[in-house]
Amino acid sequence: MYFQNAIPNRLWEYLIATILIILAPGPSVLFTIARAIAWGRLAAIATVIGNASGMFLVSVFVAVGLGPILQSSEFLYNAIQWAGGAYLIYLGYSAIAASKVDAQDMRAGTGSKPTFLTSIRNGFWVGVLNPKSVVFFAAILPQFIDEEKSNVTAQLLLLGAIFALIALISDGAYGLLAGTIRQWLSGDVKRLIFMRLIGGVVMIALGVFTILSAILAS
Repeated sequence: MYFQNAIPNRLWEYLIATILIILAPGPSVLFTIARAIAWGRLAAIATVIGNASGMFLVSVFVAVGLGPILQSSEFLYNAIQWAGGAYLIYLGYSAIAASKVDAQDMRAGTGSKPTFLTSIRNGFWVGVLNPKSVVFFAAILPQFIDEEKSNVTAQLLLLGAIFALIALISDGAYGLLAGTIRQWLSGDVKRLIFMRLIGGVVMIALGVFTILSAILAS
């Protein structure tokens, strides 16, 4: 069967990398927290559902497109890792540089409260257009597959689904917590800035790790 033995040998290492990148406050987490602060937990949970769906869709496209390439070209495999690692470093730097602006935006909460379905739709587009997720699926996720197996695309699809599930749980926890302590969280902008700085540092570290892995593997 197509999905037979689709579980890679380095699954636990993948889970650690996935948790690190998801916990780092990137666009999806910031958007969820902003919704929770502005409109409460229900809006945040709807946003998370849409966001996870969007990220999974991206993982499907990446898996279908990258699977055959990764199985046939070691050069492209390494090139994707280099490009993805460099872009993660750029995203981390940008997050640190824009931490104050992002913090202010999270506190704004302007506009009327969206409906549940509108929040799902908005979260979906954030997930689809989230550069952190795209880079993760294209550059980092392939490091954990077993290239000697014939079902590379199936492995990519499975790992993408795991990523979306963990994102749903993690971002949902962020949303529930932020919605519960919304007044405390928005009361001091320094808390939001610090959270964004931590996210930037984690993305830079993961980008460096990705490039080093490509160097050592070549």
